[in-house]
Amino acid sequence: MIRLKTVAQMKKMRSSCLIIARLHEELARRVKPGVTTEELDEFAYSFIADHGARPAFKGVESSPDLPPFPGTICASVNEELVHGIPGSRRLEEGDIISIDCGCLLDGYYSDAARTFMVGEVSDEARELVEVTRHCLEKAIEAARPGGKLFDIARAVEQVAHPSGFSIVREYVGHGIGRELWEEPQVPNFVPKFPDFRNIAMKEGLVIAIEPMINAGTYRTKRSRGSWTVTTADGRLCAHWENTIALVNGSNEVLTETTPSFLDE
Repeated sequence: MIRLKTVAQMKKMRSSCLIIARLHEELARRVKPGVTTEELDEFAYSFIADHGARPAFKGVESSPDLPPFPGTICASVNEELVHGIPGSRRLEEGDIISIDCGCLLDGYYSDAARTFMVGEVSDEARELVEVTRHCLEKAIEAARPGGKLFDIARAVEQVAHPSGFSIVREYVGHGIGRELWEEPQVPNFVPKFPDFRNIAMKEGLVIAIEPMINAGTYRTKRSRGSWTVTTADGRLCAHWENTIALVNGSNEVLTETTPSFLDE
């Protein structure tokens, strides 16, 4: 678990995260009908390399039944929740695509995800994407030094549940810094074990908050030998993520090109 304690540490985290913030802005311009997920991946690899960084996901190992992850980005379309492998699939009008990516720069990791709408999408798809982003906004508002991880989880629940959508439970946010995945885990739902209510957020903590919201059941599935996680019922899902630092009694959103997208 990283705790930022020096100006130099903060600058390195900001620099790593800014690459991914700018990359997502560029990817947003390139997501359109007819584009393949492999083309998006190739662009992301070049963008990260051109900025002197290394893709965080490429080559990552997870479990014995899986090869190292082959992509720079996770490209997950429609019912695919996370860890979609880039390839020859062409985006079609009405799709939604979640792109998750990160990089390593000067020893510090960054991580962020966005769900993009491809052309005109259904009302359900649009609402799902907007609700998921709103979940992230409210979760970030709740993240403050001295607060509890419970505050983040409750904030997501208070947005997602009234919408009629469900919150994925098997995949959660995480600490980040010198490693891509660090403690603490950052759930988007309130777990039943009582000790969770007492886990504090301290000054200098860096976390990746990432609500994953499904149109149907919260359950997911993954076939043996496949990286890609999908919704269990085949319905749509969305994923938004930002890396944030808890500093100066508040927080700073690191994977946005503005100081904080809460100021928009």
